[in-house]
Amino acid sequence: MRIYTRSGDKGTTSLVYGQRVSKTDDRVEAYGTCDEANSLIGLAMSFIEDEDFDGKDGVKKAFHRIQTELFHVGAELATPEGKEVLWKLEENHINFLEKTIDEWDAVLQPLTNFVLPGGHPSGAALHSARTVVRRAERCAVRIEGEVNPLVLSYLNRLSDLLFVAARYVNQQLNRTEPTLHASE
Repeated sequence: MRIYTRSGDKGTTSLVYGQRVSKTDDRVEAYGTCDEANSLIGLAMSFIEDEDFDGKDGVKKAFHRIQTELFHVGAELATPEGKEVLWKLEENHINFLEKTIDEWDAVLQPLTNFVLPGGHPSGAALHSARTVVRRAERCAVRIEGEVNPLVLSYLNRLSDLLFVAARYVNQQLNRTEPTLHASE
C-alpha cells in the first residue's frame, strides 16, 4: 500500500465512510489536534523509557491505553453525523481516567502555587500534551451536528490527567516543578 494518494493535494480529505471535506473542516481540525496530542504523549513516554522510578511501568501502560483511546476519539470525530461509529467511547474510558487521576494525585505534594510547565522533559511534554488536548476539546465543541457527549467529557478529563501525570512524573524523577510565585 502506498502512503501517498494525491487525493488531498487540493485541500480536501476524507472522513470515515469517504465523505470529502475541506482540511479546514471542524471535524478534521478536532481529530488532527487529537493526533497531535497523541504524538506529544508518545514523546513524553520516550523520555522516561530508560528512567527508573516506582510506577514507571504503570505510567507507560496507562498511557498506552490512553493513546489507543485517543484513536477512538479521533474515529468518533472523523465519522460524519448519522453514520455508525466503529470505535465508540464509553463511560468506562472516562472512569479509567478518573481512577488514574485519583491514584497519582494521592501521592503528590499539595499545590501551594500555580505550576509552570517544565521539570523533566517527560513532564514538560505531558504539559504540552495537556494544552493540545484543551485545544482539541475546543475544536470538538465547534463541530456542527451530533458529537458523542462522552468525547467532550473524555477530552476534558484527559487534560486533567495530563496535568496530574506531569506532576507525578516530575515528582517520581525528583525534578522540581517550576512554580509561579505571588511576588513575581
